[in-house]
Amino acid sequence: MAVGTARNEPTAPVWWRTDVVRWLLFSLVCAGGSLGLSWVGPVVPLPAPLRGTGLLLAFLVLPLASSLVPVLFLRRVPRRQRKMAWQLIVPLMAGVAMGIFGKAAGDEVALADRGVWTEAVVVRMDDSGTNHCDLRAVDGGEITPSLSEGDGCHDWVAKGDRLRVRYDPAGIASPTDDPHGGSDGAFLGTLFAVAVVMGTWGGVRQSRWDRAYDGR
Repeated sequence: MAVGTARNEPTAPVWWRTDVVRWLLFSLVCAGGSLGLSWVGPVVPLPAPLRGTGLLLAFLVLPLASSLVPVLFLRRVPRRQRKMAWQLIVPLMAGVAMGIFGKAAGDEVALADRGVWTEAVVVRMDDSGTNHCDLRAVDGGEITPSLSEGDGCHDWVAKGDRLRVRYDPAGIASPTDDPHGGSDGAFLGTLFAVAVVMGTWGGVRQSRWDRAYDGR
């Protein structure tokens, strides 16, 4: 069956434009949601239940939706014969990455806005996997969450050591010993653009396959 020749079917240029717009909007929602929800949690800051829900959506639900919804949207293709366009693997991986690095970018913004520098004492150093240091300010104040390996909990750090760190008094953004911080803006922008382009391309391919399917 030729694409776009069935009765009551729109002509090819019409359905093509419709599919592009539809899947472009869908990809923007998924990619923007993964990035925005992970970023906004530490910046606002959101209460723990909302922050946890946002991270679940950003890390898991939206990346999976970006790949699975175009497959589930198929109407004519029997379930046992459905497959996923390879392009849709990219927004899945990019969405997870945006969830991870979006949170790190949000932590950076939060620390720049409300972070406090202090002398801290390492009260416990966990090196069983990725290093994590539990800290306490020298004046006795609690510092949460723990200091990660990438933010200053290095292999040479031991219990009792003193570190100068910037921490979040709200206990949401991860502390760091980096006075400058790193910017992931360009990287996140690239991930976002790639997720949207490939998600749109993959969605259009799925729709085209569904429209052309004749059961043979």
